[in-house]
Amino acid sequence: MSEWAQFEAIEGADYWIKMVKCQHACPVHTNACGYVTAIGEGHYEEAYSIARATNPFASICGRVCGAPCEINCRRGDVDAPVSIRSLKRYVTTQLGPESGDFAPHRAGCDQRMLPSNRGDYEKIAVVGAGVSGLTVAHDLTQIGYKVTVFEAYSEPGGMLTVGVPVFRLPRELVKQEIQAILALGVELKCNMRLGRDFTIADLRRQGYKAIFLGIGLPKGRTLPLPGSDREMVYDGMDFLRAFNEGNPLPLGRRVVVIGGGNVAYDVARSAVRPAGETTRSEAMADMERGEQVAYDVARSALRLSGDKEVHVVCLESREEMPADEVEIIEGEEEGIKLHSSRGPKAVFGNNGTVTALRTIRCTSVFDTTGRFNPSFDETDVEDIPVDTVIYAIGQTSDLSFLKPEDGVESDRGLIKVNRETYQTTAPDVFACGDIAHGPRLFIDAIASAQIAARSMHDFLRGTRTDIVVRSHWAPAVYTMAEGWERLPRATPPVLDASKRSASLEIIEEDFSAEEAHRQASRCLRCNINTVFDTSTCIACNGCVDVCPKNLIRLVGLSQLCQDEKWHDMVTGTLGISREELRSMDPRELDALGGVMLKDETSCIRCGLCASRCPTHAVTMKKFEFYWECVTVPTPNSKIQYHGTVTETTRQVMP
Repeated sequence: MSEWAQFEAIEGADYWIKMVKCQHACPVHTNACGYVTAIGEGHYEEAYSIARATNPFASICGRVCGAPCEINCRRGDVDAPVSIRSLKRYVTTQLGPESGDFAPHRAGCDQRMLPSNRGDYEKIAVVGAGVSGLTVAHDLTQIGYKVTVFEAYSEPGGMLTVGVPVFRLPRELVKQEIQAILALGVELKCNMRLGRDFTIADLRRQGYKAIFLGIGLPKGRTLPLPGSDREMVYDGMDFLRAFNEGNPLPLGRRVVVIGGGNVAYDVARSAVRPAGETTRSEAMADMERGEQVAYDVARSALRLSGDKEVHVVCLESREEMPADEVEIIEGEEEGIKLHSSRGPKAVFGNNGTVTALRTIRCTSVFDTTGRFNPSFDETDVEDIPVDTVIYAIGQTSDLSFLKPEDGVESDRGLIKVNRETYQTTAPDVFACGDIAHGPRLFIDAIASAQIAARSMHDFLRGTRTDIVVRSHWAPAVYTMAEGWERLPRATPPVLDASKRSASLEIIEEDFSAEEAHRQASRCLRCNINTVFDTSTCIACNGCVDVCPKNLIRLVGLSQLCQDEKWHDMVTGTLGISREELRSMDPRELDALGGVMLKDETSCIRCGLCASRCPTHAVTMKKFEFYWECVTVPTPNSKIQYHGTVTETTRQVMP
């Protein structure tokens, strides 16, 4: 048996799956390597299909996803990660629902990730038309269920429309991507709030056989500071909702936002902008229709010269802040003043109005055990003159709709669920997303909703759905772009700070075709690997000499045996026992042979080792893999998963 076959037997497919770190890090396992490579080769239809395959919100994620794929990109170990999210945006702009054509969105869905037993099934109620609710509706409708989505507000979207600023995410794009899901046959009922317009008992009486709760965390957290009951002290979620709806809450000239995360910067950067004003693109469209539009340049210029001050106060030091670096930098460019390592102490004012926020220095955010437990130096006081205070320190739930007869229990403000299945304590009710595990990324909500949809199907059909990995090796025929290893990372251009803060225009532009190809060619193609066959290796060290990263070494068996996991390979090859192996002198072991060691984690897939090998002992192969639903019938007509550990799925959100 060759060393390669031995290694495959020891490590299995899991090692090579984890090698493709971008895909492994994605909660829905989007093949980022695949669509980035396709973009680099100009195969846009293929790229969109790959990006869309496991994600019904690919276009939206191309703009506002937290991009765990990019954070884990192995190109980042070489210099800087590939601009994966921006490349997704580039291809979805052309072929996603925002292009006006829903066909690629529908055709791109990877049906292997949906249970195969389809039919004409029962009615399902989905409460909440946010990311998790619409993902459940997307999956269950295609399986054959009659899904009705109930939304409390006048428009679907949840946090996509309420929480994401309009200058980040075009609302027309959101509408189109949601409409692509509704076009599958999903019924939507807006202005229907659970607890006000209907109850869980009502849904059961109306014949809905399973109910999904995707209600999110609609309320912002506040602090019981002295003076917090004054006018012009706002909850950040209320502020963002009003701002994004075009009905902004009144603000003074000096605004302070309390919080150090991305939501705090969403609030602060929204506060800088002229809420409710027409964007430049809308203004141009109106002028083409002959309508008179007042684009308030004078007001914009006044703002930039000091008309409005926006401050951010956070406990964390500049280095500890959870907000993305780009948020902080672009916020500073737009005039936002950061007060890091400061904690709010009190809100001062006169006659019910706000005049200042008192802050004290935060000496540490976490205690010695790593728990959130801020410490302060109360002698270091700073009063910030402001007339508006906005909290952006987290979100919380509103579970006032729950009644004892519903059978749905909560725990510390979240709905109690089985994390394997997202079934609640009521067998016919499921919940996931933020209401089940707290605030996370949109892509996490999508992933948990896919699990919940499968679990609802299993509950109703009396089946068990497992997620298995299918994999195989294929010859790698590829060519890396010239100079790919030297190309620097680039991100799409953004509007000038003066233009950003003066309008609601989308701040980030698309890559040009040329730049998209260049950035895509930076991908290291981590699914392509060097495979060594020691049966034909003559130990000439040619691969060692030619490797530009010095990743390959020929070492004796004594060095290999320093790692316990290789003992079985060595004993099997030599036909000796472990005891004999341990008793052998290192020089004796080295005289028996050696192995070629390669550091896969830093390989740039140049293929020079394979081209240099005179005996073709080194070849380049592509590890292809995908996830697939496998439905297993069970003897039970109904399976209740709550409170038990099952093998319902291997895709479990931590």
